[in-house]
Amino acid sequence: MADETSIKVSASTRDRLAALAAENDTTIRQLVEELAVTRPTRAEYAQRAEQARAELASLLGTAPSEEAETKARGLLERLGARQNPAAA
Repeated sequence: MADETSIKVSASTRDRLAALAAENDTTIRQLVEELAVTRPTRAEYAQRAEQARAELASLLGTAPSEEAETKARGLLERLGARQNPAAA
């Protein structure tokens, strides 16, 4: 491919990526590309949050308070930590 580039990582990171790729029957390249495609940027998260607020306001007639959003965010973070033991 003409638009290829390379990235530099430590040897230990390369080895970990290789192990993850092997476990998932893929390549390091595909693993990194999947990460780049599927993980939202902060701007994309903000856009999704705004869309969610607008949808809730449309359905409920009002947007959730800042306090309600903070509580919901905390709950989602705790639930995510339970699903990913490495994050806990």
